[in-house]
Amino acid sequence: MQIIPMRDLKNTVEVERRCAEENGPVYITKNGYGRLVVMDIEYYERTMQKMYEAKLIMEGLEDVREGRTVDGKTAVHNIRSKYGI
Repeated sequence: MQIIPMRDLKNTVEVERRCAEENGPVYITKNGYGRLVVMDIEYYERTMQKMYEAKLIMEGLEDVREGRTVDGKTAVHNIRSKYGI
């Protein structure tokens, strides 16, 4: 985990290098306390994709708990009926 003080943000080339090396977030502190997080765009996009997928899984599990599902045979029958297959 990389932690750098706020004053080091002036050296953008160095911050970019650290983000690439870390392949994860770089934490920025101000007066010794966490203040910002900087990360490579690829890491950000991967993280956001994982969060989106986790959200979909959570919604699916909620559907199962609430009984908003049908078995496979019923689903296929419903689709065939709907589209006349």
